[in-house]
Amino acid sequence: MLKFVKNHMESIIGIEIYPMISLLIFFIFFVALFWWVVTAKKDYIKTVSNIPLDNQNDDIS
Repeated sequence: MLKFVKNHMESIIGIEIYPMISLLIFFIFFVALFWWVVTAKKDYIKTVSNIPLDNQNDDIS
């Protein structure tokens, strides 16, 4: 099965750019996510981390 897929993919012209593009998107996304985590304000992190524990907004009767 893998041999069939490999031979089929090798016959497509210009397909070698797609793994590079996907790696670039993956790398940029995680670098941006890391940058956001490092630069996030501590007050925002504390507020968001306490949301699951906040019982004031529950509308359970």
